Amino acid sequence: MSDTMIESTLRDTLTRTAGVVGVPDDPWPGFDHRAGRRRRSRQVRRAVGAGVLALLVGVQTNVVPLPGGTPGIAIAAPPSALADAPPRGALAGDRAWLDDLRARIGTDRELEKLDEPKGIWEIGDRRKIRLLYGSDLPRYRVALVVVPLRFGVLSTSALVWYVGPAGAAAGQMRYAGHAVGGDLPPVMTLMQAPKQGSGLAVVVGPVDSTVTISGEPVYTAAGRLEYRQLATRDSAGVGVAVLPPAPLGFQPVVRVSRGDEVIDETGLPGGPYAGPGPISDALLAAATRDTRGPALDRAVLADFVNAALLDSQLRATGTTVRVPWTGTVHGQPAALLTVQPARGGVIAYAMRGTERGGWTDLRLLMPAEGADRRPIAWRLRVEGAAARTDQVRVVAPAGAASATVTVAAGTPVPVDLDASGSGIATVPVDQPGTVTAYAADGAVLGSTPIPLGRESNFGQPPGDTPETRVVQ
Repeated sequence: MSDTMIESTLRDTLTRTAGVVGVPDDPWPGFDHRAGRRRRSRQVRRAVGAGVLALLVGVQTNVVPLPGGTPGIAIAAPPSALADAPPRGALAGDRAWLDDLRARIGTDRELEKLDEPKGIWEIGDRRKIRLLYGSDLPRYRVALVVVPLRFGVLSTSALVWYVGPAGAAAGQMRYAGHAVGGDLPPVMTLMQAPKQGSGLAVVVGPVDSTVTISGEPVYTAAGRLEYRQLATRDSAGVGVAVLPPAPLGFQPVVRVSRGDEVIDETGLPGGPYAGPGPISDALLAAATRDTRGPALDRAVLADFVNAALLDSQLRATGTTVRVPWTGTVHGQPAALLTVQPARGGVIAYAMRGTERGGWTDLRLLMPAEGADRRPIAWRLRVEGAAARTDQVRVVAPAGAASATVTVAAGTPVPVDLDASGSGIATVPVDQPGTVTAYAADGAVLGSTPIPLGRESNFGQPPGDTPETRVVQ
């Protein structure tokens, strides 16, 4: 086949093929149409999403309210033996009064007093407001209620106190304290302390608990701490105490127990408390008459004495204060001092610090007999911290010629005493110890255990725990 024939055949074939294969139109209009549909779809989705988000934000911030019965997401919390308890008290059966109280709750903006930003919580379903305890007590009507709260789709509960005059209508009841959210406490306390007329303390614990409310501490000459019990039982797990007018000369101590288990033990907050009274120059002069060691700045010494009287809940008037020793611990002024109520036991305190603050390293209740012949020792702590060291400060009594420290049941080790009758000994932090003082003829003047220094509950008076007393 000639080249001319090949060229002609190829041209005819390509022409026929070109007629069969469709050539597409300009693709841009189709692409633009499809892209437009996608843009409009995205805009619709964004608008819907923004609307939903705005709705959720409105719900979550309570701008868009949900019906009270709408389920919420509960904040995780363990069951509460108190919040889940049945109603107690004489008002538990007064349905009309309880209905009025449910309607009244929240009307004087008491929710703004909760420990959350003001206005963040709203009351949920009012039908779920429950009375835990309600009763007429001397001079007061008291109610403790569970209030469901919600913040948008989140929900929680609060335990809220309301107080009014005895026989008060629901509208006369006023907010008097609360606990909210998360881990609700097993015990709720209320204290009313007016300046005129009697006050009131109320403690509500689990139904199967026993409540005691203790009054002024008494340090017996035998070296024991006793309390005058104030509580009367109003309902199962409820204790009530009538208090004298404020300011109180003592802080009531609450103990809630179930058998041998102590559920809660604390001093009642709320006062006001009278305090020890003024620390006079005459008191300080008498206290330091026989002090061994350098003179302390008056302000620092007065702070030490005031702190000891506050801790023991004793008044300056009628209490004997002595400062057997002064010195330096961690570069700070330090002192061993004792306070003793009339015909009572002796409480030793070891303190250090300045006017800007300080530490209490020892609180120890001792029998009155022989207290002035006892050596006292306490464990030193890491500078600026509460951690114990194996170093022990020993202060021998006046007239002692020597002193020893015995670790557990070991051999007594002599302590090198300085001119102030003080020295340093070594006692492992996990070992008990005893300090003993001797006269010049070798006779024993007295022995005192060395506390392990593990005490953490400074809310109770000295002598309340084995760590803070000599007599066990």
